[in-house]
Amino acid sequence: MSLLLLVVSALHILILILLFVATLDKSWWTLPGNGSLNLWYDCTRMNDNETWACSTVSENGWLKAVQVLMVLSLILCCLSFILFMFQLYTMRRGGLFYATGFCQLCTSLAVFTGALIYAIHAKEILAKYPPGGSFGYCFALAWVAFPLALASGLIYIHLRKRE
Repeated sequence: MSLLLLVVSALHILILILLFVATLDKSWWTLPGNGSLNLWYDCTRMNDNETWACSTVSENGWLKAVQVLMVLSLILCCLSFILFMFQLYTMRRGGLFYATGFCQLCTSLAVFTGALIYAIHAKEILAKYPPGGSFGYCFALAWVAFPLALASGLIYIHLRKRE
């Protein structure tokens, strides 16, 4: 049982790290040349002094929806981890982690919806930028976090507290 709790906790922390990097780092879209876009800033690398020049991204409604969903997924994932720790130490033997599992399933739904909106509406979100480019690693991390959060939620729902 100790090993299972350790694995579930490690999986949850991995999901949290993936979501933090996907939400806050600077590569949801890679522009042709030396630029990248994240959910918050448009950053271009200046070759003359090797620094990043950043400006705020567009006011597109779809991008705002992606921002909200990714922040919501972070909040839900943190909440479910805190809830898991609380339930682990206060719940009676034989109890199920339904609340934690439900929070993790909501996390996976929020990540899935945010990444899907970004994928479907990328042309509208990136309308002011030159054509070309590709999805960045933060976008891929969001897609990796989705099935992990889904699996974690299902594991929590089936997990029973034992002595």
